[in-house]
Amino acid sequence: MSRIAIPDRAATPAISQPLLDAVEKQLGVVPNLHRLAALSPAVLQGMLGLNGALAKVLDVKTRERIAIAVAQVNGCDYCLSAHTYLGLNLARLDASEVELNRRGASSDPKAAAAVAFAVKVAQSRGQVSDADLQTVRAAAFTDAQIVEIVALVAENVLTNFLNNVARTDIDFPVVSVSEAA
Repeated sequence: MSRIAIPDRAATPAISQPLLDAVEKQLGVVPNLHRLAALSPAVLQGMLGLNGALAKVLDVKTRERIAIAVAQVNGCDYCLSAHTYLGLNLARLDASEVELNRRGASSDPKAAAAVAFAVKVAQSRGQVSDADLQTVRAAAFTDAQIVEIVALVAENVLTNFLNNVARTDIDFPVVSVSEAA
C-alpha cells in the first residue's frame, strides 16, 4: 500500500484535472504516478512539461531503454514495471533487450552507448569521466544528444524518487528490481 495516499480523480486539485485529462487522452488511463503527482499541480505540470519536451528527443526505443536502466539503478519497482510495459508494448523492444537494458546494456551498439552512459550519469550523480563522454561521443552522439540523455536521466530520477518515497501502488504488470535481470 502506498505510503502517500493516491487520490482518485475527484480528490485531486481542480487545477490538476485538465492535466490528468490530457494524460488519460494520451494513455487511455491515468496511472497512479500521475494521480500522485497531481497532489501538487506544479509537480504534475513540471513532470508533464519535461516529459512532453523529451518525447521529441532521440527515439522511443532509446528513451525507454534509458528509463528501464535508470529505474533499475534507482531501485524503483513502479518505474521498472511501467517502462518494461511501455518498452515491450509501445517501443516494441523484445524481452531479451529489456533484460539487457536493466543491466545497462543493449543489443544495438549505439543504444548500448546511450544506456551505459545514462547508467553512469545516474550512478555517479552526473560526475562522469572524460572517458565516459568520449565513449558516448564515439558512438556518434552529439553534444546536444548527450545533454538530452542527461535530461532523460533527470526526468526518470524524479519519477523514481517520487515513487520510491511514496511506494506507489504498481498499476502495471509488476517487475521487481530484485528479480534477476
